[in-house]
Formats: sequence, C-alpha cells, structure tokens
Amino acid sequence: MFKALHNHWPEYLIEAVCLGVFMISACTFASLLGYPRSPANMWLMSGIPRRVVMGLAMGLTAVGIIYSPWGKRSGAHLNPAVTLAFWQLGKIAPWDACFYLASQFAGGVVGVLIARSFLRSWLAHPDVNFAVTTPGRFGTSVAFCAEILISFILMWVILTVSNTQSVARYTGLFSGSLVATYITFEAPISGMSMNPARTFGSAFSAHVWTALWIYFCAPPLGMLLAGRLYVCLRGTKAVLCAKLHHQNEQRCIFRCGYAAKRELANKVCS
Repeated sequence: MFKALHNHWPEYLIEAVCLGVFMISACTFASLLGYPRSPANMWLMSGIPRRVVMGLAMGLTAVGIIYSPWGKRSGAHLNPAVTLAFWQLGKIAPWDACFYLASQFAGGVVGVLIARSFLRSWLAHPDVNFAVTTPGRFGTSVAFCAEILISFILMWVILTVSNTQSVARYTGLFSGSLVATYITFEAPISGMSMNPARTFGSAFSAHVWTALWIYFCAPPLGMLLAGRLYVCLRGTKAVLCAKLHHQNEQRCIFRCGYAAKRELANKVCS
C-alpha cells in the first residue's frame, strides 16, 4: 500500500482533480441552463434543446479532460466503475484501484463544494439542486436497467476502440460522444450517471440520497459485464491497457500491454 502511494500519488491526485473539474463543469452548466433567472434558461426551451446543450457541454468537458496532459497521465477514468472494470480485467494493481476509487469520490465531493462556493443560490435552487442524479418518471426499476445498459455500452466502446490500433487515439472522442448522447436522450430515464462518484458528489452537497443504490450498483455491474463479455469474445490479451489515451509520452502505472509489445518488437529487431 505505502509503496503504491509513494510511487503513484501523482496519478491519484490527478484523478481527483480531473473529476473535480468535471463536477465543476456539470454544476456550472446545470446552473446556467436550469436556474430560472439565467439568460440561457430564458433563451432555451426545456426538454431536448436544453439537454442537447448540456450534453455537448459535458461531452466536450470529458474529451478535454481525457486529452489533457493530466488525463493522459492518469488514464482519465474519472469513474470508479471504469476503474473496477479494468481491475477485473487485470490491468490495474489492487492498491492502485483502491486509491483511484478514493480519489474519484474525493474529487467528486470537492468539485461540487468548489462550484457551490461561487454559484451559491443558483446551484442550490430546486430547479438545479446541485445537479443531482435521480430516477425519472418511469421509476427505479427502469432507471436501474437503463444505467446498466448505458454503462455496458460505454465500457464496450472503450474496450473496442482503445484496443483497435487504427482508432485507439480516438477513444476519448467516442466516450465524449456517448456522454453527450446519453445526456440528450437518456437523462430523463435515470438521470444519466454511469458514475457512482459523480452521483455521490452531488448527493453529498444536496443531501439528496434518493435511490443512491442504483448509481452505486448499476454502473459497475454494466461495465463489469462488458469487460467479461469482451474477454470471452476476444481473450484477455486483447485488452492492452487501462488508459483511455495511451498514444502519448506520459508514464503508465498500469499493467500495460504496450510495454510488452515494445519489448517483443525490440527482440525481433535485434
């Protein structure tokens, strides 16, 4: 444990900061679009137009984080469910996974608290309510199934794209596109979380714990199922690394298949 913390603390801190930035963005755009006296709220009708803007904003936020120097360093999981899925696939050491999870939850909470410090009544207004994620009008059962499905699809896309050499560098774009699409069309069903730390960060400040079990259980379940199915179809060696963007010069702390491929190539050349 102490060795992992000593050697990899920069990656743990980066995960916390990156999810914190994501939550600040989520709270800011939720306030701009949801607060009744906001100009953006007056310009945009409710429903799909507003969710399109929110989706684009959060999708671009995710892409920006993934392709930032810090996102390239930590792998930009930003999500305990993603980390758990890669841990199950053997790409992350147990202590690294534990510290990633702790960092992500801390980042989610602190990010909302920072947003609260400057958004104040806008963020606390009932129409915004700290950007909490709660089940939609179809109830908890449908929300639970929807969270499993969208989480499964996201993890399947991450694994498929990141392990396909010709398009691996675009994994962040695919992920961000899914986030934008889900917010636009799926959010009314489950609140569109896919991320236990993201939901907990908002719930902590709002003191809204409605159906929290959905967002703690469904995203990990969906991503773990995607990982298992991918390995069943492609084999364990098909998963190269836990980074969403590996085509960079940043160090990699994971059980990385790219390093093994380079060693093999060097042996062949020599």
